[in-house]
Amino acid sequence: MKKVIALLLNVIPRPWLIRISRPLMKVTSVLYYGNKVECPVCNGRFSRFLPYGYNVIREGVLCPRCFSLERHRLLWLFLKNKTRFFTDPLKVLHIAPEQCFYKRFRKMGNLDYTTADLESPLADIKLDVQQMPFENNTFDTVICNHVLEHVPDDRKAMREILRVLKPGGFGIMQVPMDMSLEKTYEDPGIVLPQDRGKHFRQKDHYRLYGHDYLERLKECGFIIPEDNYLDQIDEGTMRRFRLPGEEYMMAFFKK
Repeated sequence: MKKVIALLLNVIPRPWLIRISRPLMKVTSVLYYGNKVECPVCNGRFSRFLPYGYNVIREGVLCPRCFSLERHRLLWLFLKNKTRFFTDPLKVLHIAPEQCFYKRFRKMGNLDYTTADLESPLADIKLDVQQMPFENNTFDTVICNHVLEHVPDDRKAMREILRVLKPGGFGIMQVPMDMSLEKTYEDPGIVLPQDRGKHFRQKDHYRLYGHDYLERLKECGFIIPEDNYLDQIDEGTMRRFRLPGEEYMMAFFKK
């Protein structure tokens, strides 16, 4: 299974992966039925989660039914337990919409929901997050997860997200982290896909974020909360839902 997943991820373009994954969900959700792990996104219970990863395959992280990963399950819990996302009327922009989320969010009656991306077949609007075609103060919420590491100028993208947010609105911007790094590791001289994969964990990444990620957002104008939601989750929940061990999970606000 690990070799098959690695081959699919590294050979097949992502838009096609999204298309072929839909029928696979029906099969894997039955094959892995059980009660050892649980996905809060689809409420599925399974004997185990599937492996997933590009350069390094992570064991037991991919939901067999909705294909959520650790970060997706953490985000779902955060939105449910710490925000008004599931209750209040919100105008939402979802950049690079995740397959496990977009249909669920679109069905929510309280959301005015727009998806956007450069390539994804799930997107309503094709755009570059560094220069978005929206007026100032348009959205209550912008979700932009695991995108900024793919962007040449991440600070420009951060400022664009802040610009289109309404005052008091919040952005969710998870990124791959290496908590051993005090500063984000980036080098414009690293351009070959194989070298980016070696240095930044994936062939289309421009950087690997360290502890200064929050400072970057603050410099661009975001209000940074003091609490990390991940620190509030008990060990039993972490194991049951297979949540990430290292992550900044918080909402970043516009004044």
